[in-house]
Amino acid sequence: MITIKVLVVDDSAFMRKVITNLLTSDPMIEVCGTARNGEDALKRIVQCKPNVVTLDVEMPVKNGLETLKGIMKDTPLPVIMLSSLTKAGTSQTIEAMQHGAIDFISKPSGQISLDLHKVQAELIDKIKHAARARVRNDPIIIDDYTKQLSYIEDNLIVKHLLVEKDKIVAIGTSTGGPRALVEVLAQLRGDLDAPVVIVQHMPPVFTKSLAERLNRISPIEVKEAEDGDILVRGKAYIAPGGFHMFVEKVGADLKVRLDNHLPPERGHRPSVDYLFQSLSELREYQTIAVVMTGMGSDGTQGVIALKTNTDSVVIAESEESSIVFGMPRSVIESNKVDEICHLNEIAHIIRSYTN
Repeated sequence: MITIKVLVVDDSAFMRKVITNLLTSDPMIEVCGTARNGEDALKRIVQCKPNVVTLDVEMPVKNGLETLKGIMKDTPLPVIMLSSLTKAGTSQTIEAMQHGAIDFISKPSGQISLDLHKVQAELIDKIKHAARARVRNDPIIIDDYTKQLSYIEDNLIVKHLLVEKDKIVAIGTSTGGPRALVEVLAQLRGDLDAPVVIVQHMPPVFTKSLAERLNRISPIEVKEAEDGDILVRGKAYIAPGGFHMFVEKVGADLKVRLDNHLPPERGHRPSVDYLFQSLSELREYQTIAVVMTGMGSDGTQGVIALKTNTDSVVIAESEESSIVFGMPRSVIESNKVDEICHLNEIAHIIRSYTN
């Protein structure tokens, strides 16, 4: 049996003990060490050589983000952030995703030892996926995208017939998605001739921080979607955590409908499948559907519905650039994909279909 060695980093001795007990309940996981702050963590990584690190976001001496940057520079490893629900905590967690963290767990407040047991299965599952994930430690430099733009677009071969219909761009992603979304949205231009709707598997509160961060770096406006929003070309809408997002035609407008009563689909709310399936009912539109990094198969049934009912284009991120190749692999295996491409080409392919 394969053993996954984990280093637990948290400034609270109590939390280190609780997290260690939760993880070692699984026979596949061994906690090879603990660290009380970032400086201690960097030393312990050299000593115990973990496969995965769990890293508290808010710590003294060297905080989680600074520690993450040190790990990615010196000893790149899969890192899962443990974040509080404070505004500072959520903002730093989203930034950590951009700097190479694989995923995160929301650290409950209040009765910590009791509440953390509620996320035990999720934490263990993410540890196991992180151990197999592709670590990307190359920094994201937004200014570099303008240098890539003309070269990639000049050499792009469009494989699917363009149709004279209004376009909608729909993106679905999960593990590794925040970083992937930064790369894609930063390369879109302000004159994008289509609205963009996005499902990123993420709990409440964090999606708002993600939208705010993406809005700062993207040429197009990005916001967390609200029920009743009218879709506008050149604007992106991120489904809020805890809500399924649907797009419906109301009169001459396309409107967002949010629902937090339907149960999670394949363990997720929001669900990529639900978003794509709602778009499959809009036959007078052409959807450019994009499935990027993430574990599981969310999005595959929605892609099948889109290709069955509409003249849509489906783009899947390649294995080469995916942090976790689960969702793209599942979509590719459905034989409904028109383009399989590296992450740094996705924005330019979207533009080729919409402008």
